[in-house]
Amino acid sequence: MRLAQMTLAAFAAILLPSAAHAAPALDGAAMGWYWALPFAGILLSIATGPLLFAKFWHRHYGKIAAAWVLLTLAPLAIVFGPAGALAGLLHALLAEYMSFIILLFALYVVAGGIHVSGGLRGTPWVNAAILALGTAMASLVGTTGAAMILVRPLIRANATRARNAHVVVFFIFLVANIGGALSPLGDPPLFVGFLRGVNFFWTTTHLAFETAVAALLVLAAFIALDFWIARGEPKSKPAKSEPIKLHGLVNLPLIAGIIAAILMSAAWKPGINITIDGTAIELQNLVRDGTLVVIALLSLWLTPQEHRKANDFTWEPIVEVAKLFAGIFICIIPVLEMLHAGHDGSFAWLLRAVTETDGSPHEEAYFWLTGLLSAFLDNAPTYLVFFQLAGGDAAVLMGKLSATLAAISMGAVYMGALTYVGNAPNFMVYAIATERGVKMPSFFGYMAWSFAVLLPVFGLLTYISVGGP
Repeated sequence: MRLAQMTLAAFAAILLPSAAHAAPALDGAAMGWYWALPFAGILLSIATGPLLFAKFWHRHYGKIAAAWVLLTLAPLAIVFGPAGALAGLLHALLAEYMSFIILLFALYVVAGGIHVSGGLRGTPWVNAAILALGTAMASLVGTTGAAMILVRPLIRANATRARNAHVVVFFIFLVANIGGALSPLGDPPLFVGFLRGVNFFWTTTHLAFETAVAALLVLAAFIALDFWIARGEPKSKPAKSEPIKLHGLVNLPLIAGIIAAILMSAAWKPGINITIDGTAIELQNLVRDGTLVVIALLSLWLTPQEHRKANDFTWEPIVEVAKLFAGIFICIIPVLEMLHAGHDGSFAWLLRAVTETDGSPHEEAYFWLTGLLSAFLDNAPTYLVFFQLAGGDAAVLMGKLSATLAAISMGAVYMGALTYVGNAPNFMVYAIATERGVKMPSFFGYMAWSFAVLLPVFGLLTYISVGGP
């Protein structure tokens, strides 16, 4: 709380003088590449902090994020005036971050109230069934929700096996990433696109084939590998299995309520908005976000505490995500302004890299650059960067440039699986598995797995789909 008060006080000292005089708007064409350093800094901190200096990071990640935020806002206020910096800050928080974090909060709370008890024996077919179920669930309850519901039952099922780390690795591939490609509920970058105007069912209709191909190939690779590993393991007496029971069923209609709230905001357009310092907040979005908060509170009220306790439910993961993504959404302000400047901005070279000589988009470049950067810089902000680079107009991207939007969406969602830091659930699953005794591969060991399994799949997708009609 004290950190939050200090940060707000610092913001006020920098920004509140804007009431005294007008200031020019932020001008991306006038910004050099160095304006992106705080954005790169916070992303690199997130990528390396939990791995290189874990104890310090977990104690001070909020302060680290706040430092990068101040390094973004202070220069903006000095160069472009306090009013311009304040307008940029309010737009990032009210138009982008608020709805993003409220959805994640609602999904986290509701999914955290669903507990799967009992256990199964971790045979290859049982493991494959759990992975398939989680992949199918991910676009409905989010990759975070599906992962948190199923990872513990999966670990319990394989606890007696001598080699079980590969099961969790493939769980990250499928449930924490690929399975979330079919709706804005599934993966954070797609919800960012939804907030930017992409229709709710656009990815459902445009990425169904590619997602099915990727999921089936990865699942087939897992089945073959798991059968091979299981054959080489010593025969052990099967553990006594307990019947599977689902607790916290009240949260299932609440998940339906989350979906209904999102669909309502996409279909209901009353044309009423509230404008705060140039940022327009539409009524349907306010109603949606308020409904999601109410649903989360209902889940906390209606779900017996023993179910959350059995899930090891804590507030720390969502608090960490809230703080870090607030920093990301603020630090990306100058980057988006430079991208908006197009050929006049410092990222003109990146625009050339994803543009053919005739001026048309180079879909393969969008797919691979979005994907590889998503793997190391987190996929939500990377999606936003390339969405803006492609013009940032959702109507055009869903129509004339639909292949470009598909490439960006697939790259961000699928390739978030390439590293532990590519998507928020990846490291959460890693931490839970490690805590429960699974000998998970190191950061680079995991990359060896992901590159060996996933890059051939992504190469095939490039050949048969990316850049096509």
